[in-house]
Amino acid sequence: MAATGHTPDYPPKTPPPPKRPVQPPRPETDLVGVPRARMQVRNRRAANWTLEAAPWAVGKAGRAVVGRLHEWGYGQVDQTATDLAELLVRTAIADGGRRVSVHLADQNAQVLIVALSHRSGLTAGGDEVLPELAALGAVSCGKDTSEDGRRVWAVLDL
Repeated sequence: MAATGHTPDYPPKTPPPPKRPVQPPRPETDLVGVPRARMQVRNRRAANWTLEAAPWAVGKAGRAVVGRLHEWGYGQVDQTATDLAELLVRTAIADGGRRVSVHLADQNAQVLIVALSHRSGLTAGGDEVLPELAALGAVSCGKDTSEDGRRVWAVLDL
């Protein structure tokens, strides 16, 4: 016993753990106040999927697109839609990002298939894919870049 009549605590008490884990601060960017460009499809049926940028994503995207087209009542374009979706996703994966997203929309007996690479800082190159998309049956196709990455798209008649 101590001279003051107080017994020391053995072992010493430890403080309780924090209720939420400590998170590092969010990175600062020079885009403060600038609206982020996003893929928007309005006034029509639409679907989208985000996939890891891995070789297996090509087949999964093709199956997902055809499955959704079947849900919407379009069963006659299986092989063409699969081929277009797989080429679009393969092209997005080649950009080297960590993920890709696939967007699908239909209107007026046509379907739009878009693959977005989610890798910023890309140039507008990559024109070699456009003739391939046209050869697969796309009635219209194109590509563009934004802060979200490169978008490659194709329109298919249903």
